[in-house]
Amino acid sequence: MANHRGTVGAALIALASGAAATPSIFQDADLQLGEKLIAAHRCSECHIRKVGGDGSAIYRPQGRVNTPGLLRGMVEQCNTELNLGLFPEEVSAVAAVLNRDHYRFK
Repeated sequence: MANHRGTVGAALIALASGAAATPSIFQDADLQLGEKLIAAHRCSECHIRKVGGDGSAIYRPQGRVNTPGLLRGMVEQCNTELNLGLFPEEVSAVAAVLNRDHYRFK
């Protein structure tokens, strides 16, 4: 019985910390790296040019990007189109930050 309680307790801790809400595709992503890359590549400036305002209108959780995999794919598309040279783990880090801040996929 002690093992069962330990497992339940660990699950509750993970749930409270938000770890369970992170899609598995972003589970090991480096959020600090993602934040640095977003700033370094000035992603917001490009988004402002594309959609106007503060650029946040580009994030449409109910629109074309409606899964964690599609979100990562859109970041990879930006990487390719803009020739950013991001490594796969960097693409995942950027996508994980966007998920945390805008999309909130579970």
